[in-house]
Amino acid sequence: MFNKVLIANRGEIALRVLRACKALDLATVVVYSTADKDASYVALADEAYCIGPANSTKSYMNQAALLGVAKVSGAQAIHPGYGFLSENAGFAEKVMQAGLIFIGPSPENIRVMGDKIAARNAMLASNVPCVPGSKGALGSDESSLQTIAENIGFPVIIKASAGGGGRGMRIVHDSSELLSAVKLTQEEARKTFGNPEVYLEKFLQHPRHIEIQVVSDSHGNAIWLGSRDCSLQRRHQKVLEEAPAPNVDSELLARVGDRCAQACMAIGYQGAGTFEFLYEDDEFYFIEMNTRIQVEHPVTEMTTGLDIVQLQIQIAQGEKLPLEQADVECKGHSLECRINAEDPDSFVPTPGKITGWEAPGGLGVRVDTHIHSGAVISPYYDSMVAKIITHGKDRDEAFAKMRLALRETHLSGILSNIPLHQTLLDDPSIRSSSVDIHYLEKLLSPSGDAKEVTS
Repeated sequence: MFNKVLIANRGEIALRVLRACKALDLATVVVYSTADKDASYVALADEAYCIGPANSTKSYMNQAALLGVAKVSGAQAIHPGYGFLSENAGFAEKVMQAGLIFIGPSPENIRVMGDKIAARNAMLASNVPCVPGSKGALGSDESSLQTIAENIGFPVIIKASAGGGGRGMRIVHDSSELLSAVKLTQEEARKTFGNPEVYLEKFLQHPRHIEIQVVSDSHGNAIWLGSRDCSLQRRHQKVLEEAPAPNVDSELLARVGDRCAQACMAIGYQGAGTFEFLYEDDEFYFIEMNTRIQVEHPVTEMTTGLDIVQLQIQIAQGEKLPLEQADVECKGHSLECRINAEDPDSFVPTPGKITGWEAPGGLGVRVDTHIHSGAVISPYYDSMVAKIITHGKDRDEAFAKMRLALRETHLSGILSNIPLHQTLLDDPSIRSSSVDIHYLEKLLSPSGDAKEVTS
């Protein structure tokens, strides 16, 4: 058990975790860089410590500084949020070696799920459906490579085992391109991730991106909390998410969800996590697991009525899950629009001072943000400034509420992508939920041709 939590992050997720801690009557410690000294959550926390300059490598990524603050403040646990060190197995180990609790899965789980080959093998062992692919890391023997690729069928995609976020991937359409593509991707992986291992999968040409949220405790219990559709992406960054994923057979989803929960129990996973799938032709294909809270978790909270961040903390305290799978009930539909400080046409970030901010409201409207009028958006961090979430009895109502919420939102002093969201909400293909992960890139492309990308 612990009664004081250090929040090792910034922005809206720092405030989100702080609120969850307060709801559980836990003392809070926040850290901030010199660029974030006036952030709202700094004043709301019980204790706040400056840990360095704006550059995140010298502040939020500074493991020694974070552990030093934990020691000085007497915090017994660290919540990493998302991004930064949230999926860094080495940091989780250092937290535990310091006698503290890392609010998240074990370093070993983070390490296994962060290695795409190891994660794939773990999922295959638990009967979680995976994209047809190689059994392990690829070598350099051309004959063996050709056999693997031909058995899978072209086109194929080569992926770095340690890659993510769209990096370390290359699509191959023809056998003549295979060997050179493997060697090139191996070298890129070595330079970028320090790990040259790559593997090969069937390239799915028109998939959707569907996620299944799980939570698992230390007592052998695991449940899944419904699905999310995150297919609307630009440059591998999600733009608009919804729950549940529309037009998916409920029995199929339940089978896959149960397998995800069983996989958590099989590997001894503890905490919140997300299984990410590509979904094509009524089939799910596992691609990776995120071992942290995700940006889009609010849509699952809105449909289930559960506070996932509180569950993370309670699990870290050694508590049992307060409910079983039969108790999980997803009601209605929820949307989340990520509001970014960026030019709506060029997508160039637009840091600067916010001169005015009016958030929307009303029944079924939630806004997760740390900004306020007078706040300064720094060029050193991600451009997301707010998340607007709506919930309705069905998808149409959630869309209608989001349209109204965006009209009510007033953000001045900087440009934002609100106009893009307004366009997306009125797009016929999106309204009919018939878009794949390439759709937004195609919509935004001057030529109208989507690049072949995948997550």
